[in-house]
Amino acid sequence: MPDERFEDHLIHPRGRGREVAGASHGAAGGAACGDLVRFSLAVEGDRVSAAGFEASGCGSMLAAGSAAVELAEGAGLLEVARIGSPQIAAALGGLSAGKLHAADLVSDAMHRALGAAVRAGGALAPAPDRTLVAMSGGVDSAVASLLAARDADAEVATVTLELWADADNDGERSCCSAAAVRGARRLSHELGLPHFTLDLREEFRAGVVDPWLAEHADGLTPNPCVRCNGHVRLDAMLDFADRLGAATLTTGHYARRTPDGLLRLAVDPAKDQTYMLAALGRRSLTRLRFPLGEHTKEEVRAIAEQAGLAVARKPESQDLCFLAGTGRATFLARHGALHERPGDIVDRAGGVLGRHSGHHGYTVGQRKGLGIAAAQPLYVVAKDARANTVTVGTREDLQTSSVRVRGVRLHDAEPDAVQLRYHAPALRCRLEGNQIHLEEPFDGAAPGQTAVFLRGDAIVGCATIA
Repeated sequence: MPDERFEDHLIHPRGRGREVAGASHGAAGGAACGDLVRFSLAVEGDRVSAAGFEASGCGSMLAAGSAAVELAEGAGLLEVARIGSPQIAAALGGLSAGKLHAADLVSDAMHRALGAAVRAGGALAPAPDRTLVAMSGGVDSAVASLLAARDADAEVATVTLELWADADNDGERSCCSAAAVRGARRLSHELGLPHFTLDLREEFRAGVVDPWLAEHADGLTPNPCVRCNGHVRLDAMLDFADRLGAATLTTGHYARRTPDGLLRLAVDPAKDQTYMLAALGRRSLTRLRFPLGEHTKEEVRAIAEQAGLAVARKPESQDLCFLAGTGRATFLARHGALHERPGDIVDRAGGVLGRHSGHHGYTVGQRKGLGIAAAQPLYVVAKDARANTVTVGTREDLQTSSVRVRGVRLHDAEPDAVQLRYHAPALRCRLEGNQIHLEEPFDGAAPGQTAVFLRGDAIVGCATIA
């Protein structure tokens, strides 16, 4: 028998069809399940001034939307950020397992509206001890949140970015899908922390995915994570931190900072992520905190286990977030019109050795999958997008002691070493203008990849391999 509270919200739904002046909106659901909800929410200063919704589908959707309006209206931003599916279900006297999806969808829509409203105009008074933690829902961001919250003086809120939505992706393997956002919200609430959702799908498509597609078409091998961290993701979270009055942004990256505010290599070289953060400006770096930089991965997992976190042994995603569950070639064909375009595989003298199905499917330095029989191992040493050729050669042909770069950005120190690929060892070097002179040869400097400059264990700049 339905609870009286459920029936009350079902018969007298609060805020249904209400036009909320100056509202931000969030939607969830889809044609597949038939349940749709659109949540509207307006913010004045640090509080939700008004809320409304419209829903279609089962009665549980209507009741859940009404309960969410009643919970959110008049509440402070951090209070609303603590509302999730369990709170909505509890306000209805509990929901059966078959009806919990309604609370999940309403929670998704409400949090999308909340994030948009804060971004558009909501604001909390600045608090020097408040930090915003980037929460992906994995063990690293969970432990970063935990460590930040253990500071007795700290006030912690979390944020998860929704970057990509694609029916062909595996939401469970992507760190930025709607399913991942819901998991991160649940984890944040289990830690007792308010959680915000920030929808950056348009910015991510324009600033990361579209350039990645275009550079593949030009025969380059781009690194979208460096671009995302340096120009889209972290900047947006720092702006959001400003709206929440947070002085700092804490992330689960394995990195450290020098006393003068430069990036510094992490203690665990196997997990160091400074390469992916190298495009960050110094102004942004001053506000970033990296509590995992002094820990190894196993130490982080141990901290999570001691705290009883279910994600302690959660596997890491190895894919680019927008490739989760789909291959690079398939993604390029579906989103970038880079379908099969057969061309020649040639040697350095121009002799044809075989055929390829598209230059964009190959990377400088690649050895496997060439489909060419030869007396000695062959590697991709160059690609020509206009001629649609892939050039192969020996390992000696692949090696170089000089690398040309573009877009050099240096902080206040000259580099003495360079990292030319993620997790590649740093090589001693001398930078002259746009030319890097290496003290020892490097196998396969791929055009489009990032060159990260170091001085000792500090990151002092970056450039793009030309």
